[in-house]
Amino acid sequence: MRYGRSFYNKYWNYILFNKDIIISGIFALIVGTFFTQFYSQYEKNNFLNSIVTLSVEYAVYIPLFAFLYYLDNKEKYVDPQSGKKNYANIKKEIIKLFAIFSISEIIFSVSKVSIHFQLMQISYEPYHATIIASFSAWCIFLVSINLGAKIIKLFKSSKI
Repeated sequence: MRYGRSFYNKYWNYILFNKDIIISGIFALIVGTFFTQFYSQYEKNNFLNSIVTLSVEYAVYIPLFAFLYYLDNKEKYVDPQSGKKNYANIKKEIIKLFAIFSISEIIFSVSKVSIHFQLMQISYEPYHATIIASFSAWCIFLVSINLGAKIIKLFKSSKI
């Protein structure tokens, strides 16, 4: 039990970060799955379906992630002595998040659209193509975003 607790204490920032990503991703996947199936009834262009589905997923994912991340980290943005928001910390965090998300989201987008398109080309049902492409792209994304968080030292106190 001691190992589990020390592991959690050491990596809790990364655990919360990944929890927020996964929860946001699940909601985006659910919406994307329903959307791609619905959209495929009106538009037969598989590439367009892949791109539009990705856009819909981002419309769900990004705001939800931002909200969850803020809830988990809001104490970091308050000066403990004055009780006021520390805008310098907020700005640094936003810049770091923007940097790691920019690169990781490009990797995710290219892999998601490519896989989704290819699966639809070989006659997978749109919702199957979305699910398979999303899970594949998420695995790649989670590795790249956590690597990016480590490289730019998003969580200074964690030693990952």
